[in-house]
Amino acid sequence: MTQENNNEKILVDAIVEGLQDNKAKSITVLDMKGVEGAITDYFVIASCDSTTQADGAADSVWDKVHELTGRKPLHDEGRQNAQWILLDYGEAIVHVFLRDVREYYDLEGLWSDAVRQDIDDLD
Repeated sequence: MTQENNNEKILVDAIVEGLQDNKAKSITVLDMKGVEGAITDYFVIASCDSTTQADGAADSVWDKVHELTGRKPLHDEGRQNAQWILLDYGEAIVHVFLRDVREYYDLEGLWSDAVRQDIDDLD
């Protein structure tokens, strides 16, 4: 495994761990590297039941990624209404959705060419 691939794995694992720490559900990792027109290598998508939980999940990802990699997002948006929060780490973009908003935008369907990995929910 190259250093770049290892760094990407560490980043994606930190994102997933941060989401799980805040009880985000239905976490999906889309490997976008083979998808034409993709703007990143990975999408990490998660669902939350409230705007408070979504904001907390985004904070948890921010903290976990910073703790494990020293990185901060290049861009952070959607905090105003917290229905769809986006954290952009360059090679990975995190999407924290309210459940109904996630279903409406259906990123997994839109990017169905990507390699998909569904992460089991923690109880």
